[in-house]
Formats: sequence, C-alpha cells, structure tokens
Amino acid sequence: MENHEPLAVKAETENWQKHARIPEQRLRELVRRIGGEGDHFLVVQRIPDIPDVFIQVWHETGGDYRLEHRDGREQFFGTDVTDPDRVADAMVGWARRQDDWHAGLDWEPVAADPATDVPELPEDVREEVEEHVRELLRCGYDDRARLAEDAEEWLVDGDDRPVSAAQARELVDRLWLERLAEQETWQGRTDPERLTTAFESLDADGITARENFTCCRSCGTAEIGGESREGARGFVYFHSQCTQSAAAGHGLTLLYGGFDGSADTTRAVGHEVVAALTAAGLSAQWDGSPDRAITVTPLSWRKRLVG
Repeated sequence: MENHEPLAVKAETENWQKHARIPEQRLRELVRRIGGEGDHFLVVQRIPDIPDVFIQVWHETGGDYRLEHRDGREQFFGTDVTDPDRVADAMVGWARRQDDWHAGLDWEPVAADPATDVPELPEDVREEVEEHVRELLRCGYDDRARLAEDAEEWLVDGDDRPVSAAQARELVDRLWLERLAEQETWQGRTDPERLTTAFESLDADGITARENFTCCRSCGTAEIGGESREGARGFVYFHSQCTQSAAAGHGLTLLYGGFDGSADTTRAVGHEVVAALTAAGLSAQWDGSPDRAITVTPLSWRKRLVG
C-alpha cells in the first residue's frame, strides 16, 4: 500500500527540474518518465543532503535502467534493471530508509574516481572563506554546489584565484557536516519553519509570498510580479540582505504591497501578512502604515539545511 507521507529527498532530472519532499507517487512517475532526449537520468539526494550519499538511475528508451547508489566515498554500487517499477521500488525504499530496500538486486561495485590530494589553504585565506561560508550556512538557503561556487569566488581579485574548486568543495563539505551536526540538537519547529508555513498559507490565498527572493529591494519589487499566479492580489517577500540580517540576530524585514499599487490594497495585504505570521506562531511588528515594512521580531533564525 502506498505511503502518502512526502519523501525527505530532493530529486533532480537531466532537464534541470528539481523536486523537494515529493510524494512517493511522484517519484515513481519520474522513474517511468525518463528515457527520452534530454531526460535520461534522475538523481535523488537526502534532505538534508549528505556528501557522497545518493541514489540515481539512467535510462534510454528501449534499454535497461542503470541504477546506482553511493553511501560515502568508498561505497559505490550499481546494477542493471529491466523493470521500471522495480527501480521505483528501490528508490522509494532508499528514500524511506528501509533496511531491505536493496534486496533482490545484483549489485556490483562501481569504479569511482580516485581521491586526489587537495592542498591545504593558507590559514588566513581559510579563515576568511570559512567565515563567509558559515554566514551563508546560517542563512540556510544555498545548497552545497552554490556554496562551493561562492567559496571559490569570494576572494577572487582579477586573475588571482586563491581558492581552487576542489579546495572550495572540501571546505564547504566540512562546514556543511558541522552545521548538520549542530542542527541535530534543535528540538521541534523552528522560526524559519513557522515562516514557511505562513508564506505557504499566504501564497495559497492569493498573496504571492517568496523567501530569500533576489538580492535587494529594487530587484525584488521589479521581479515579484513575474512570480504571481493569475488573480493574485498582492505580494510579500524578503531578499537575501534581509535574510543575512535575520541570521545575524536582527529580526526579519518583510516587504509587501498590492499589485494594483493602491495604498488601501497594500494596507490590506499587510494585515493579511501579519495575521498569517501570528497564526504560525510568530511575532510581527507593524504600525499599520502601507509605507512601513513589517518586522518579524523576536526571531530565532535556525534554518535547517536542505541541500
């Protein structure tokens, strides 16, 4: 019998589609779908993502399914399967962490690229990049690939690139695991999870709501209209600078408005935002003026990583 509880995984296909916390049925549909041009593979990672832990499948229409899984640098196995339903069963079992998910398949070791020695960074460079990456980890929205790009580019000065791609990946993976260990100590729902609940409610009720949206207010206000569905009355969002401020312990500033540009609609949207935040268990500070931002404070910013 199918379990309707969402899977704690992130799935990505060759055509750049990404799916997080999808139902079992959706994962099965993705397995059956792959095989056509530009849509040959499906990679599934856990939430939160753990380095070198994944399950993936490659298929070309008319051929077998190549199913592989990895559990750490040295544990990499693969098998060929003819039946897409058997592939889907294995991937769903892996996602649900079932003990016998791999049973009944002929697994063989997969040759992995040999580990390479990565030179250590000079201490001053390492400390500066670590500080930057830890700040981004506290914000909590970037995956490991994006963090590695940021780490590699952070100290670039013209042709001087003090951090290589390999050094950036190694540093990010170490700090990522450090943050995962820290968040294991968190109990219950966090304030960012309450915020997501409020935003999902608003979005469903005709207020386009986006977290960590664009780099600044100018870009956010210019682009939020492109995010809205037909019939949306207004919007609310916070940009990455707002996220950084919240992660630093200064509360979160929310920007909002009505798509018709009127003060009355903007004020009405503000009241809906405050009501949704309150219902989610957060404290919102706002004087009712359509010209003033809404501030969520006090706020404990413990954003769990996804990957």
